[in-house]
Amino acid sequence: MAHVRAEDLGVVKGRMSKRLANLDSWKSQGVIGENNRGLVEVRGANAEAVDVVAAENRDREAVYAALAQQTGSTAETVARARAKQIAAGSAVGVWLQRDNGDWYKK
Repeated sequence: MAHVRAEDLGVVKGRMSKRLANLDSWKSQGVIGENNRGLVEVRGANAEAVDVVAAENRDREAVYAALAQQTGSTAETVARARAKQIAAGSAVGVWLQRDNGDWYKK
């Protein structure tokens, strides 16, 4: 995992914020979903989504690594906890992945 300095987190979160409208739109269309590891997965055929999702996941992994370093945890533990938060806050109709790997629509 990438190590991110605290001052870099603002830049990472800024990039993430710029992608949010696209991600939310694709979630509502069922093109992407939120997996159980705190990452986004493409579920439909959309070339643009593939690139955006890859960039989003790189930034999420950087944030999770930084949080893990700050809390003395692991990036995987932080990511799985974040996945549960994302699932709880997701809109109806968004594809989510259960702990066992099964996908469902909220």
